[in-house]
Amino acid sequence: MSKADKTKEYIIERTASIFNTKGYAGTSLNDMTEVTGLTKGSIYGNFKNKDDVAVEAFKYNFGVMSSLFSSEMAKKKTCREKLLVYPYLLGNFSETRFPEGGCPVLNTAVESDDTHPLLRQQTILAFTKWKNGIINLLKDGIAANEFHPDIHLEQVSLTMLAMLEGGIMIRKLTNNQKYIDNIISSLQDYINSL
Repeated sequence: MSKADKTKEYIIERTASIFNTKGYAGTSLNDMTEVTGLTKGSIYGNFKNKDDVAVEAFKYNFGVMSSLFSSEMAKKKTCREKLLVYPYLLGNFSETRFPEGGCPVLNTAVESDDTHPLLRQQTILAFTKWKNGIINLLKDGIAANEFHPDIHLEQVSLTMLAMLEGGIMIRKLTNNQKYIDNIISSLQDYINSL
């Protein structure tokens, strides 16, 4: 890896938590220079603009989150157990390696839907990848006779994601353990009913 590639990677890794916590609009160039220890010229010598850094930071955060889900699912044998990783991680949110600031898909979707087409497109791609990953698990579970063969794959996937993302939002907003426990229980029941 070249020195320029290492610097670019360093900038992405260091700014990822700032973008995921403060958002695109809330993250300033000063924030980026402060967290990296680099000058404005060093940052913009490696990226075209703030948009470019934000997109790469989003991809990095989504990769961290995806790796977390994948590593937990790799410990499970059945497709149902793998799907149950979602409520498990929601319940153990503070103890996991979730990206600082929470779910990058949720955070970026809310901020970019009307204001930042490039970030919105990246968020749609990430969301679609996530949705399709759940659909593939469901298909594998149907093939293994774990799930009812007549479930509507996309509907189940979207419902799970809505419950998960809604749970993350409520966790961040209220930090009310009773609410979180109720959502986790509902998501577990939903997965177990498939």
